[in-house]
Amino acid sequence: MEIIVTKDNFEQEVLKAEQTVLVDFFATWCGPCKMVAPIVKQIADEGKAKVCKINVDEQPELAIRYGIDSIPTLLVFKGGELTNRAIGFRSKDQIEELL
Repeated sequence: MEIIVTKDNFEQEVLKAEQTVLVDFFATWCGPCKMVAPIVKQIADEGKAKVCKINVDEQPELAIRYGIDSIPTLLVFKGGELTNRAIGFRSKDQIEELL
């Protein structure tokens, strides 16, 4: 399951999560974002990580907070700490390596 995250639920869904969290910063108009979306969904469906999606157009504060200047950007959080980052399209294997 993918969770849409906003500035209002970011702390609860990402920073306070007990499991590894993959955060997908995306925009609806972004071609590479559309290419990576089914891979991210598959990772969510397989339960490999909690998957949260953040629309940068709707949540600019979060994008600024984490220095997102290119999309898609994938961030990995463990225990509330940012542990990994990848910018641009990634294969499923590459994303799983981030986790």
